[in-house]
Amino acid sequence: VQLVESGGGSVQAGGSLRLSCAASGYTYSNNCMGWFRQAPGKEREGVAAIYTGGGGTYYTDSVKGRFAISQDNAKNTVYLQMNSLKPEDTAMYYCAVMHVDVSYCREFGLHESPYGYWGQGTQVTVS
Repeated sequence: VQLVESGGGSVQAGGSLRLSCAASGYTYSNNCMGWFRQAPGKEREGVAAIYTGGGGTYYTDSVKGRFAISQDNAKNTVYLQMNSLKPEDTAMYYCAVMHVDVSYCREFGLHESPYGYWGQGTQVTVS
C-alpha cells in the first residue's frame, strides 16, 4: 500500500490550496480515506474523511464550510480542497486509508488509531 501526498505549500491567510493523495497497491474502492494534520507541539487531528465506495464525507468542525474532500476513482486519488485558509491551519497534512464499511467510516473516520496505512505528509504553511 502506498499513499503519496502532494499539493502543500505556503499561502497567505484567506488563500487556497488543494492537496492530493494518490493511492496504489490495494483495491481502491470501499475504503475510508482520511486527511489528518499535525502542527508542531500538537497531536495529530482528523480533518476530513471520505468513503471511497460512495456514501459520505465527514469533517471536523473547525474546517466545515472551508475544506472539501473529494475523490477521482479513475485516478485512485483523494483531494482536499482548502479555502479561506487561516494561520491555525498550518500543519503537516497526512492522508491515511483503512478498509472498513461506510458505517465505521462515518463513526471513526476522523480518529487516527484505526488507520493502518499512512502517507509521508505534505506541509501547509499559512501566514
